[in-house]
Amino acid sequence: MNPIESARLIEQLSWRYAVKKFDPSRKISAPTWDTIERAAVLAPSSYGLQPWRMYVIDDPSVRTKLRAASWNQPQITDASHLVVFARRVEITTAYVEDYIARTAKTRGVTVESLKGFRDMMVGQVNAPASLPGGSMDVYCARQTYIALGFFLYTAAALGIDACPMEGFEPAKYDEILGLRAQGYTATVLGAAGYRAGDDWLASQAKVRLPHHEAVVHV
Repeated sequence: MNPIESARLIEQLSWRYAVKKFDPSRKISAPTWDTIERAAVLAPSSYGLQPWRMYVIDDPSVRTKLRAASWNQPQITDASHLVVFARRVEITTAYVEDYIARTAKTRGVTVESLKGFRDMMVGQVNAPASLPGGSMDVYCARQTYIALGFFLYTAAALGIDACPMEGFEPAKYDEILGLRAQGYTATVLGAAGYRAGDDWLASQAKVRLPHHEAVVHV
């Protein structure tokens, strides 16, 4: 493995910002986009359950509808790619069983050998108040934001601009995309592409807390 140099990493993360205006004429190449998708899928999650899904909106007409449900923000239609990160409404016993079967197959072990792990997960998802955060909704949303973080980091590392977005109407997104029928609900958006030359925010200095205030060693 060849890790990225520390200085280069900080340079890329300092370069990124939440793009307000994308150049609609520039598109992310298919291989680069595939890397971003794969990286997001590699994001960690509690127990490895991945209670979320990425909906990549390829249809321009659908993106136009979504823009109307996003306070008419131009990133929705002007970015090269738009991703709706949706969390599961519920983690069912069947979902856990499927995960256990996949784990057994991937790791070459028996389903029976994972019974203790399976029973622990089933016990928690069937008693949502016992989950970290105290509810199924909070639990799944937290895992979804980890995936968003991987998405944003990977984009920056590859020199791709991105913008996380919460300014939208989840219920309308659910309706337009038919998410509830699939067991999911829109949680946060990720727009990606290339910044426009006249995006006012691109030239602004990044504002952060001083390092000694944001990071406390105990």
